[in-house]
Amino acid sequence: MARRSTMLSRRGLLTGAAAIGGAAALSGGLSACGAAGAASAANPDQLQFWTLLSGGDGGTMADMVAKATGSGAAYDVKTTTLVWGEPYYTKLAMAATGGRPPELAIMHASRVPGYAPGGLLDSWDIGRLAELGVSQDDFPEEIWKKGMIGDKVFAVALDAHPTVLMFNPEICDKAGVLDSDGRLRETESPEEFIDLVGQVGGQTKGVPPLSYGYLGDGSHMFRLFYTFYTQHGASMTFPEGGRAEIDDDIAVESLELMQTLLDGKLAVQRNDYAAALAEFATGRSGLLFTGVWELRSVKEAGVPFDMTAIPTLFGTPAAYADSHAFVLPHQNQVDEHRRDLTYRFVADLLKGSYEWATAGHVPAYLPVTQSPEYAKLTPQSHYADVAERVNYDPAAWFTGSASNFHSNFGNAIQPALMTGKGAPGAIDAFRTRVDRLLKTQNPVDPDGTWTP
Repeated sequence: MARRSTMLSRRGLLTGAAAIGGAAALSGGLSACGAAGAASAANPDQLQFWTLLSGGDGGTMADMVAKATGSGAAYDVKTTTLVWGEPYYTKLAMAATGGRPPELAIMHASRVPGYAPGGLLDSWDIGRLAELGVSQDDFPEEIWKKGMIGDKVFAVALDAHPTVLMFNPEICDKAGVLDSDGRLRETESPEEFIDLVGQVGGQTKGVPPLSYGYLGDGSHMFRLFYTFYTQHGASMTFPEGGRAEIDDDIAVESLELMQTLLDGKLAVQRNDYAAALAEFATGRSGLLFTGVWELRSVKEAGVPFDMTAIPTLFGTPAAYADSHAFVLPHQNQVDEHRRDLTYRFVADLLKGSYEWATAGHVPAYLPVTQSPEYAKLTPQSHYADVAERVNYDPAAWFTGSASNFHSNFGNAIQPALMTGKGAPGAIDAFRTRVDRLLKTQNPVDPDGTWTP
């Protein structure tokens, strides 16, 4: 096993903060809602904007808001940052049902199916957006569709943040696995990819060449598993009150590839997220399965790196992803003046989202990613096409980022990854957990009430 590192990722730190601070966040929920309403009443041009973005992402968003609200802006914005994870989503639901929500909030697109049907979100007027230069044609198809429930748009994506493959170009060049453009050589099957990883291993001085940490991290397990699963051209469907529709053969094959990679030679068999990140960030390994949000932390570490889509190993280009998206928490009585200012604010943020790309995320607004300026941005422009192949969590009220669904997946799958055995049984255990959730009522009742 690789030496455990004390280097913590931003995402890991925030997940821990959510667990520790959850009770405090919930206990303060009603007072925060009241404060938002009071501030808005005092200034009719001020918008309340709730986010769960902290660390580098929070700083980047603060810069974008500052630019949008600069000299001559018709609106002012008060940004409130709440604890990442379930505390944030619970407080957002409480605010919407309590009648004192913010004018605008950030939500992971994968969480929309659990909120919009219960009346916790207002839909966007796409005609109103189009007047401000924001239309469906300005977004990759799957990203735009993910914000829809039925024929209504409930979320407008700021980005896609997919799972990708980082690589050390110096190590990979010595291993002879780069093409003439200095990009990682294409592989089109599990066998070809395993061979490539083995070649990289010839240059990592006894350290497994591929870094992937998963222990205790159901989300990271699901990201890689679902990438391989959807590369088969398959999907999962979770019908409410029914049974999970999962292709068992494809699921087992996807999990078995993960087991093959975690053989102790290609990748450490039992590794956590922070240790895997540290392996790559210190130049000991040559490849890393991670998310685009780690671009900043690896860059700060000073190691040579580039990024690319996870290779298409089963025929269909696909990658697991989620999106930070703008939503309109339900207002019992809409203030049309503030609602109009909210539309202007979101349009301005989308048009200024080149800066958001500096955090590693792929802006969803195509006029940004298709611009000459973005084409010169590296390594971001090297993986921008992943936005055209994104796959989100299967739609259900219980899925999505920071959800218990990911924990349930991890509890079912982790023993198989740790031992390299029992893939069929692990998939059965996963299915059992999903079927149990499908028989559980959404805490957001059809009438829009919230039961924490």
